[in-house]
Amino acid sequence: MKEAVFVKRNTEKWQEYESTPAHDPDRLTERFIELTDDLSYARTFYPNATVTRYLNGVASQFHQKLYANRREDRNRIAAFWKHELPLLMFESRFRLLYSFLFFIGACILGWISAAHDDTYVRLIMGDDYVNQTLENIKNGDPLAIYGGTGQADMFMQITVNNIKVSFAAFALGAFFSFGTIAILFQNGIMLGAFQYFFFERDLLLASVLKIWIHGTLEISAIVIAGGAGLVMGHSLLFPGTYSRLESFRQGAKKGMKIVIGLVPVFVAAGFLESFITRLTLHPVASSAIILVSAVFIVWYFVLYPRKVHRESMSA
Repeated sequence: MKEAVFVKRNTEKWQEYESTPAHDPDRLTERFIELTDDLSYARTFYPNATVTRYLNGVASQFHQKLYANRREDRNRIAAFWKHELPLLMFESRFRLLYSFLFFIGACILGWISAAHDDTYVRLIMGDDYVNQTLENIKNGDPLAIYGGTGQADMFMQITVNNIKVSFAAFALGAFFSFGTIAILFQNGIMLGAFQYFFFERDLLLASVLKIWIHGTLEISAIVIAGGAGLVMGHSLLFPGTYSRLESFRQGAKKGMKIVIGLVPVFVAAGFLESFITRLTLHPVASSAIILVSAVFIVWYFVLYPRKVHRESMSA
């Protein structure tokens, strides 16, 4: 069967499935089976066609709805972390990649700007912070600023602030993604300038082993929150077959779920910054914490979603 004939025969059915959601679990299951059958056919005969990608996206949405409508309500939270969030991360993988690239680009820009302008770090970080850090360097403890506040107060302040930043990165995606990109650039430029400040004083390794104890989780979560903002912005820019309002509603819902899923990551980052970063750890211990944090982020938000997606397609 030619692709055009296949699409023409099934378009009305697919549109009905999307426009009139089924709330009955049995009916939802029937539709999901029909969609996966169509997807299997499309993968066999039109593996690189637009219709195959379209059916893959619709089938993923129905798979998520099936989990949302399961009768085991007591397992709802577990299902969110085990299936729903990973599937959302897989669906949003390209937005996550764009967020990462925007952030890395801003870091490079911040580093280069600081290297060519002696006043740039003060402009970005503020005179008080720079002066305090220079004083700490003279006293032999360049990162003493992390031990200057009570642990419990510092934990609450840092965690709340990080969550605010993540929600801002997401919410500003409503401005057709431009607000999210601005947040990513702001934080990326700050990080690049900050790291160059220590590099210039031959303290880059010391700063990395100290700051990235918590920064691995914190920065990764901001980038992922930026990806959530781009999901919402993308839904406005490219509504597809939906009305712009309906597309925005779905994009906002998906992005919000991703941001909510990041809250434990920010809590963990706040704990590390408040209770661990201030300690004088052996480089091996610092490296181990950074490595474990990085492996977790890559596994749960990049690799595990691919595994869950493959399993959902073969189910």
